[in-house]
Amino acid sequence: AGFRALGLPRVLIFFFFVSVTFVFFYSVLVGSVTNYGGASFAKAMGHYWMQTEGVFGVALGVSTTMIFLFVLFGGLLERAGGGNWFIKVAIALLGALRGGPAKAAVLSSMMTGMISGSSIANTVTTGTFTIPLMKRIGFAPEKAGAVEVASSTNGQLTPPVMGAAAFLMVEYVNIPYFAVIKHAFLPAIVSYIALLYIVHLESLKLGLQGLKKPGRQIGVIMILLLFLTGFLGMAVITFLVIGFRGLLETVTPGASIYPALVLLLLAYLALVYVASRFPDVVVDDPDSKVVEAPRLTPTFLGGAYYALPIFVLVWNLMVRTEDLDRLSPALSAFWATIAMIIVALTHRPLKAMFRGSADSVSAQAQTSWHDFVAGLESGARNMIGIGVATGAAGIIVGTISLTGAHQIIGQVIEAIAGDNLMILLILVAVLSLILGMGLPTTANYIVVSSLMAPVIVSVGAQSGLIVPLIAVHLFVFYFGILADDTPPVGLAAYAAAAISRGDPIKTGIVGFSYDIRTALLPFMFIFNTDLLLIDVGPAKAVLVFFVSLIAMLVFAAVTQGYFIAKSRKWETAILLFVVFMLFRPDFFLDQWQERYAETTGPAALAALEELPVGSTARLRVSAPDFDTGEVGTITLAYTAESDGTGLERLEAAGLTVLESDGILALDEPFPGTPYFEQLANDYDFYGDVPAQIEAVAIENDRMPKEIFFIPALLILLVVVAIQRPRATQPAF
Repeated sequence: AGFRALGLPRVLIFFFFVSVTFVFFYSVLVGSVTNYGGASFAKAMGHYWMQTEGVFGVALGVSTTMIFLFVLFGGLLERAGGGNWFIKVAIALLGALRGGPAKAAVLSSMMTGMISGSSIANTVTTGTFTIPLMKRIGFAPEKAGAVEVASSTNGQLTPPVMGAAAFLMVEYVNIPYFAVIKHAFLPAIVSYIALLYIVHLESLKLGLQGLKKPGRQIGVIMILLLFLTGFLGMAVITFLVIGFRGLLETVTPGASIYPALVLLLLAYLALVYVASRFPDVVVDDPDSKVVEAPRLTPTFLGGAYYALPIFVLVWNLMVRTEDLDRLSPALSAFWATIAMIIVALTHRPLKAMFRGSADSVSAQAQTSWHDFVAGLESGARNMIGIGVATGAAGIIVGTISLTGAHQIIGQVIEAIAGDNLMILLILVAVLSLILGMGLPTTANYIVVSSLMAPVIVSVGAQSGLIVPLIAVHLFVFYFGILADDTPPVGLAAYAAAAISRGDPIKTGIVGFSYDIRTALLPFMFIFNTDLLLIDVGPAKAVLVFFVSLIAMLVFAAVTQGYFIAKSRKWETAILLFVVFMLFRPDFFLDQWQERYAETTGPAALAALEELPVGSTARLRVSAPDFDTGEVGTITLAYTAESDGTGLERLEAAGLTVLESDGILALDEPFPGTPYFEQLANDYDFYGDVPAQIEAVAIENDRMPKEIFFIPALLILLVVVAIQRPRATQPAF
């Protein structure tokens, strides 16, 4: 199954890991490090097939219970015509702009990528139409393929499916699905908008134009207004539906779902009726001599009913009120798939009936049935690769856990990094890219997150940086995705090159150059978790979005060497400085004002006693390493949940402290207490050197870090003023 679904190179990788279990770890030297002396065939097979760390582990369980429903939903939507509608709407909206087909490729790949589980499938689906159009307006074959590859790989970053990784993160990080979507949303959207800007800059440099379009032309400002109107319209509709459901709940407690279903059915019939007034949405032949961008209104209304199943999916996943709770991802996908089945089976005959073509109703019903069956086949075929990959990844995870190889890999990388978090992150990124050349994205994420996520969190804590676990998992996931367009193996690049008839290696190189902006984001949100909307309110979230968007657009201009005009080297350096200041304003504030005030001994207990309820402090703990005996430090986050003395508050958090001669000696936390996993497994609490709380750090009252946005934006305006006289054509 692995050979047929994933190919021989990946089967060889899995075979290598199986052979490691029986051959390579019999070495006395390696065995002394891992305490592994080899495994019998029965023991190895039992571990692979009977334990949760083997084939039938968490990953395969998630793929069968949740991922399959989303993949099936995507297959039905594609075969019913939803994929074509996405492409046509994108071309109608952006096709007439400068470099329009490339921008349409980005937008359509984002829309299909939201429900697709594969960057390669996304590349083939949208690229078949968009790549020839990009070549027609003047893009080189490699650049046309690279735009599609970059768009499709970024599609796996976009919620709600995220290439199946979103559901795995729920299990591995132990947070709700809605939280995963919230944390992943802003980086994905910012990355996509930046890719649109990169395509625009490429079009400016090449002097390209867009497709011809009948009727009134709309500019960039009008398109932005349409996007804003669409978002506001969806928000208004959502609030109206919430209010309607709330009203129904008071009238018919526990039975409001039935009137809501009737309303949804009426909305579907109304949208199909409106669609019947326009020609069917079909994709034109990209190789025809004349290709025009279609008009937006008939194109959008001609298939707006495709959005209803997506609305059902998003509603069930995201919306929660006093009377309604969010459904689980699996149940949400189930109801969305039911809605999609109804659409797939009925939209063609209903349109024929509304058009008065009674004779063609039966023929259209037969066509719809064939579309439905083809959608089921497509969903099942697309799931084969994911299912086999997640199961086969269990072989790698099982080998690592059985042999103790994770100790070697983690220790080697940690030793090379030398307790430097930035170097460690770079090494993990390289490891993800290398493994991603041979493993599917999902399997790569499973393996690298299992190996390196605890190491990153540990090294961060030792260096005084508390890294949220979700940030680490997203970091690994991002670089696993980028492997799909990284030479020499990038499979998405090969798929795009087959369509563009370009060189696959050059396509991958150009695609990765477009994706450098995506590679920057993980490093930024590790150190600035505001980008993941962690502990960020609505007003601040809006500010973070716009500032990070400006920063990412400027960085995209840096990678292209072109902003308002071609950038000089010193201008590029200044723009990079602006990007860093916008992404990391806390770095500059830390140079100006100390972030934390540290206290030790009895003064630390007094500071904890005065800490307001709900506020956070940092505890710097020193203790001997359980294996080496060397004293190490780790930083813990402590949140005051109730009033009391410093000792009482620590006791309530599971930390038993004994004050003696100014030393805050620490006992081993009990199992089940908040800090047990962080301390008890790695540190020795019973040796000659006592474990102790060295210091307590409480955040100082200082000016907001956002104040540094002002000088950054002023510097940016100066660069704009300097480059404007050199501009040879309008920026938009």
